[in-house]
Amino acid sequence: MVLPRRLARINRVVSNRVLGPVAQVLPAFGIVVHRGRRSGREFRTPVNIFKTPDGYVVALTYGVGDWTRNVLAAGGCEVELRRRPVRLTDPRVVRDPARKAVPLPVRPILAAIGVTEFLHLRDPRRSRPGEA
Repeated sequence: MVLPRRLARINRVVSNRVLGPVAQVLPAFGIVVHRGRRSGREFRTPVNIFKTPDGYVVALTYGVGDWTRNVLAAGGCEVELRRRPVRLTDPRVVRDPARKAVPLPVRPILAAIGVTEFLHLRDPRRSRPGEA
C-alpha cells in the first residue's frame, strides 16, 4: 500500500511548500522541475532521490502521479540537487519489490509504506561512450 492520494494532495498544498527550500540542500532529496502535459506550466516537486550507476532513482511514494506522467511524457526533466540543476533523460517506471536501486538503510522505510515503484532517470553526463 503506497501512501494515499489524499495525503498527496495535502502534501502538494502544504508540505511541498515547506519542504521545497530544504529539499534543495538535504542529501537524498531533490526538486523535480517539470512541465504540465496540458497546461505547459512549470511545476517543482520535492522528491526522495538516490544516485545509481547511470543516473538517479526516485521512490514513487504515492505511485505514478501527475508529476511522474509529466516527466514520462517529456522524456526527462531537470532535477535540482543541492541547488545545482541536473538534466536527466530516459525516464522509466520500474516495479522493484526488493527496492534494490535505493540504499540499504532506506529499504525498510519504503517497505513499511509499501513502495515498490521507482522512476529511473539517466544522467547523460555519467554515460560511458557507446551507451545509449
